[in-house]
Amino acid sequence: MRVVFMGTPDIAATCLERLLAAKIDVVAVYTKIDTPQNRGMKLTPSPVKQVAVQAGIPVIQPATFKDETVIEELRELKPDVITAVAYGKILPPAVLEIPSMGCINIHASILPQLRGSGPVQWAILRGMQETGVTAMYMAPEMDTGDMIEIRRTPIDPEENAQSLLDRLANMGADLLVDTLHRLAQGSPLEAQKQNDAEATYAPMLDKTLCPIDWEKTPQEIKDHIRGLDPWPVATMSLNGKRFRVYQAALTDKKTDAAPGTALGVTKTGLEMACGGGGVLEIRTLQADGGKRMAAPDYFRGHPLATS
Repeated sequence: MRVVFMGTPDIAATCLERLLAAKIDVVAVYTKIDTPQNRGMKLTPSPVKQVAVQAGIPVIQPATFKDETVIEELRELKPDVITAVAYGKILPPAVLEIPSMGCINIHASILPQLRGSGPVQWAILRGMQETGVTAMYMAPEMDTGDMIEIRRTPIDPEENAQSLLDRLANMGADLLVDTLHRLAQGSPLEAQKQNDAEATYAPMLDKTLCPIDWEKTPQEIKDHIRGLDPWPVATMSLNGKRFRVYQAALTDKKTDAAPGTALGVTKTGLEMACGGGGVLEIRTLQADGGKRMAAPDYFRGHPLATS
């Protein structure tokens, strides 16, 4: 079975590594073009490209599938199946029609919940207690294809988007390998249509999401902090300084202070007033221009000015 793999970030790289370990014949890899990163703006290959190059697999990086020569190049690979994991491009019907066994996508949510580019982060941001991975046949519209299998997992109340993404990457990789093995063995893959009426969306993250809204409850703010770690990271302003916030803990304390008021520093963190009279303890933060550190350590050297 000839497989063309399409993907870009770490979750896709994990899936590609698992396919190669399972001796699945990946004849080519498609990934997004190299992007400039860091202060030097050096062109950096995607995690998927790095895995493919190391494995000696041809890498193709089309800017668009609107070019007929790009589609013809894909046809010439004669794939039995195309697999996609967080590729970052919508495949047109002309591409979806190429493989005889179809195009299979692994999406990091329980579809039709959280269609879109940020399902892992939004699962935490919205306070969900469960998520998962879905194998589906691809359709021209984003994340709307018929579902082959869903695997579920509880969301740990302390894990952030990165740790959840790492878990889902491994779950998705196992699901993709199992799905392709079933296809190779000729097993029928029964697929179920999605209920569009139940669909929710997980739009792309950006830095407008960063500022903490202290009018929200402590639990909502904690979820906000967890969901934006490691990027774009929740932020707060205090005494004229901006901080990135990485970790927080719930408390059973109550306060009459206005939301956003700094209440004091304990041995374990900075207590902040939240909506509904709740108190949240900020455990780990980073001042602009400074290092990431435990809140008590920071305020030991920068005494907190409270009203």
